[in-house]
Amino acid sequence: MFRAAILTLSDRGARGERVDESGRILREVLEQARIDVVQYEVIPDDRDILKERLVNLSGQVDLIVTNGGTGLSPRDITPDVTLEVIDREVPGIAEAMRYEGLKKTPRAMLSRAVAGARGECLIINLPGSPTAVREGIDVILNVIPHAIEKLKGSEKECAR
Repeated sequence: MFRAAILTLSDRGARGERVDESGRILREVLEQARIDVVQYEVIPDDRDILKERLVNLSGQVDLIVTNGGTGLSPRDITPDVTLEVIDREVPGIAEAMRYEGLKKTPRAMLSRAVAGARGECLIINLPGSPTAVREGIDVILNVIPHAIEKLKGSEKECAR
């Protein structure tokens, strides 16, 4: 079983002014996939706080899933900070989510979400809306275990 952390980025959520439905959905989906969510936190859209959490958690868990802060608003800093801390980008994950999202709304092309690896930890950005979180995680969920296994050095064949 893999260990995961969920970080919801929301100024209003961090102040207790909004319920975090997206984080709840992520927790449910990950736990149904037998991924143990050991850390869940709602934090403000703050560059330093996010960077500290990503760096520290990446040494403790196999997967970090963020939600929120992936758009074009001035406070949307999640992809920028993620790119600062990862060692390698995994562009296909974000591309797949945007591709599937475009089938439902043209606004999916505005997502700046990224995914990548920091050491043996996979970090994935998801949008903030509950619908986009559900749709995005459903697209990529089946590749997450394989990606983590490869990050940890598995020599299992990738071909089916």
